[in-house]
Amino acid sequence: MAVPQNLSSTLSQGSGEDFEVFCQPCDRDDIRLPAAGYCVYCEEHLCDSCFNTHRKPKPLRHHKLLDKDNMPHTQSLSKKSSSTRVRQPDYLTNPCSKHTKEVIKFYCHDHEALLCSVCVTLDHTRTSCQIDYIPDISGHTIDSTDFKDTLKELDKITEECHKITADLRQMVAKSNTSLTDVLTEIKKFRDEINHRLDELEKEASEAANDLKEENDIKLKTIDKTCDNVSKALKASSDKIKQLNTTKKADGLFIELKNAQQLIRDNEGRMSKLKSPGVTKEYTFDPSQAIQTLLQNEKSLGTLTAKILEQPSPSSTSTLKSRTISPHKNISVKMSSDKKDCYITGIAASFPNQVFLADNNNRTIKMVDINTQAIQQLSLDSWPRDVTTTTRDELAVTLPGNHTIQLISYSSNILSKNQKLKTDGVCYGISYCQGKLAVTFTIPAKLQIMDLKGTVQTTVITHSNGKTIFRSPEYVTTNSNAIYVSDLGMQAIIWLNWQGELMGSYGGMGSPQGIAMLDDGSFCVSDTRKDKCNILNVTGDCKDSTTVLKDLDRPKAICWCDATKTFYISNCSDDKIEINFIQIYKTS
Repeated sequence: MAVPQNLSSTLSQGSGEDFEVFCQPCDRDDIRLPAAGYCVYCEEHLCDSCFNTHRKPKPLRHHKLLDKDNMPHTQSLSKKSSSTRVRQPDYLTNPCSKHTKEVIKFYCHDHEALLCSVCVTLDHTRTSCQIDYIPDISGHTIDSTDFKDTLKELDKITEECHKITADLRQMVAKSNTSLTDVLTEIKKFRDEINHRLDELEKEASEAANDLKEENDIKLKTIDKTCDNVSKALKASSDKIKQLNTTKKADGLFIELKNAQQLIRDNEGRMSKLKSPGVTKEYTFDPSQAIQTLLQNEKSLGTLTAKILEQPSPSSTSTLKSRTISPHKNISVKMSSDKKDCYITGIAASFPNQVFLADNNNRTIKMVDINTQAIQQLSLDSWPRDVTTTTRDELAVTLPGNHTIQLISYSSNILSKNQKLKTDGVCYGISYCQGKLAVTFTIPAKLQIMDLKGTVQTTVITHSNGKTIFRSPEYVTTNSNAIYVSDLGMQAIIWLNWQGELMGSYGGMGSPQGIAMLDDGSFCVSDTRKDKCNILNVTGDCKDSTTVLKDLDRPKAICWCDATKTFYISNCSDDKIEINFIQIYKTS
């Protein structure tokens, strides 16, 4: 094959001349060219071409360059020796997270991503990305500034983790102490209830015993009287019988008259004994107030929670300190679409894919941000929201069918998996650590479920019985918190994964899409009549900053932490704008 003339002359120049100060990167390729500058960071002399392109790759932009007049004009023998010696690559064994049978060998400067050969072939082609073979660019990482800065950042985050653990341990100890006091108060209250019930029982028992004693006294009195009368009457009867037997007429006459008088006397007495007063039969009727109390009360009392200040991890580069680049629009309308798009849900998958719930066209769309190629999957109902779950699966809410559709996107092909049946009109959805957080508009609630659709927690009311939600829509999550945008409440509702209400951020116009950021804060689109903005709200819901303003009715939003990118849809009346999503890059 013929050698191009310019390359031939370069090779000839490199092999025929021995410069005192030469380009060290070119020298490693056996091309000897004169040095035109020097990189302080790399400690290497550079030719014109290497000097001019040295700052273009993102990882090299902070390198300090010296021109020909200010560069060192000597190269030590050891430097020459090290520059001409080809560094042998380390044994590359780190597996690719996406293609597990491949090892990492390349680095993409555009996406700051470690890649295997398959990644380079499929997603990071050399025509669209700046790719380098790792052994070619890793030589200067030993004891480098990057090495030292990275260790400092790792130590800083480690220190923050230790502080968070210590703070949380202190708060948990304080919380547990308060709960120990609560248990003591519960026991004390129960003892007071027992004491009062004992008193009431004693009073009721004493009243019953008094009545019983009255009955016994009455019976004893009458019994004694009747016994005396019976004895007197028997004595008179016996005497009359004896006198009659002995034929003593005079005595019999007198005794008969005495007996007749005795009868007259005791008839009156018997009449009185037959009506000794009212004798009653008793029943016990429990206190209606106490019965109602026992039937209606569900607990001895209420545990009132006071939120302790929770440590939240600080980010080394919060959204407030980042620069947001002007947006670009990407059209997501396809020729097969029968209607204008209405994108109600967005999810991102690194490095260059976004998934869109197109409500109007009943489809899920997969968009390649680099090539703007679109694939879509038709659904049997109108989708509302979408979230990525596992590495190659989506979950989409279908409120019209009361279902959640799981969709596979392996090998860049969309296909339906199983459906999860829900018990209401599901709307927003977010995935975190094996769990789905799903909002429902009818009835207004939040449910936490696994990927099989098994509901673990249903949140409707607060512990005091008050309704938490009025019209919940979108939801976003991290490992510690759940945030729900509620149109009816005009607020963001903050809960933990146990379904407990932690706080809220109010005073909003019409909160819509919501997205979690890597620093523990979140962003929410707030649509008002006079202004439509994107707010960045702290994780404790105490503070906010407007990061994007004067937008055209933003609807769904998505944040891709890997690429530091916002994706935003809108519900504009403009028939052109509604068919686009907006992309904002941060740095």
